[in-house]
Amino acid sequence: MTDTHIYKILSAEDWSRAEADGHPSTPLDLGDGYVHLSTRAQVGQTLALHYKAAQSVRLLEYSRADLEQTGALKWEPSRGGDLFPHLYAPLPVAKAARIWTLKTGTDGVPILPEDL
Repeated sequence: MTDTHIYKILSAEDWSRAEADGHPSTPLDLGDGYVHLSTRAQVGQTLALHYKAAQSVRLLEYSRADLEQTGALKWEPSRGGDLFPHLYAPLPVAKAARIWTLKTGTDGVPILPEDL
């Protein structure tokens, strides 16, 4: 895998909690016991499957190397057997390299930023 960045997607509600807590804590993450992340190749499908019709979705970009240094990043099979990055530790919002607020397309799916 050659991706240099890993992405976290947050709904507007999840973003409000993350700003207050300093860490994303989505209901799915809390239920599964790890932070769900996506590679660049996976983020579009994740948006389409889980964030359709959502407004003000945030996309946070993290350095893959920084997360791997924690020793808490695991690559595990998920959707279709594809390996997804899962972080078994808190994910500080302050460590995000970039944060976007995504616009919603006419199909209701958040649009990836052009500079991604």
